[in-house]
Amino acid sequence: MNVGFIGLGNVGGKLSGSLLRNGVGLSVHDLDADLVQGFVAKGASAGGSAAAMMRDCDVVITCLPSPAASDAVLQEMLPEVRDGKIWLEMSTTDEAEVRRLSAEVMARGGAAVECPVSGGCHRADTGNISIFAGCDRPTFERILPLLTLMGRRVLHTGEIGTASTLKVMTNYLATANLLTLSEAMVTMKAAGLDMATTYEAIKISSGTSFTHETESQLILSGSRDVNFTMDLVLKDIGLFQTIAERNNVPLELSPEVIRIMKDGQQRYGDRAQSDRIIERLEEATGLKVLADGFPSDLIDDEPEEQGYEVVVNRAAQ
Repeated sequence: MNVGFIGLGNVGGKLSGSLLRNGVGLSVHDLDADLVQGFVAKGASAGGSAAAMMRDCDVVITCLPSPAASDAVLQEMLPEVRDGKIWLEMSTTDEAEVRRLSAEVMARGGAAVECPVSGGCHRADTGNISIFAGCDRPTFERILPLLTLMGRRVLHTGEIGTASTLKVMTNYLATANLLTLSEAMVTMKAAGLDMATTYEAIKISSGTSFTHETESQLILSGSRDVNFTMDLVLKDIGLFQTIAERNNVPLELSPEVIRIMKDGQQRYGDRAQSDRIIERLEEATGLKVLADGFPSDLIDDEPEEQGYEVVVNRAAQ
């Protein structure tokens, strides 16, 4: 396959880097010309424009910061969509929006796949991130070889819209966990507990989580730079709240999670790193939650290996 990749930012640059590193013929495009030239220097081709990439490539992957950006890029590509072309959307977006855009692609004879990722930029950088894929099964099997180069664990979630729905759910859970970890660590600090010991106690207990084993380290080191900003968090948890409202689920915690993150954004800025949310409690108590020996950047030390499809266990059904 000739593959095009549009959107070379924090996540997209790492996902496309995995394709290039594994020998995929890659064309790239981004509004930032310097990012494009960086990839050209590594062996990629400059795609020129979104329309040109859809014309020249079998698969065009988009990884963009907002649903509006995805819409704008797809509208540029649509005139070049025809039988056999695949649009693969890796942005985090609303399931209703991805259904709408996918329908436009399929109306022109193309195929559409939504493939949001989960696991953090450090795992995207090594090809060890997890990928959700929403599409029909024949299309999934066509693009699975590409997905297993970008991610370690690939889950076919069902029809278009299911992957985006599950993705915003996971981001909601991670955000809620970040808030409870912030409360737990500040409370332990106030109670006189050693923070490094607190970290290990959580890690080996029923209270541990992916968020703890990654973001808590950045909180304790003081870097508080998880490469995911508060505006992106609010977009995702807002999408989750919309799904609940659309399905008449009267959530109680979700509105409070949104309120707290909005307060953090007002205090520290739209593009503040999400793990700075602990500073609200540090300021309220006059405490500082820090410990020696923790990294300022997350590094994925899991060896890169060929990815695989995660098979849903239906034995008990």
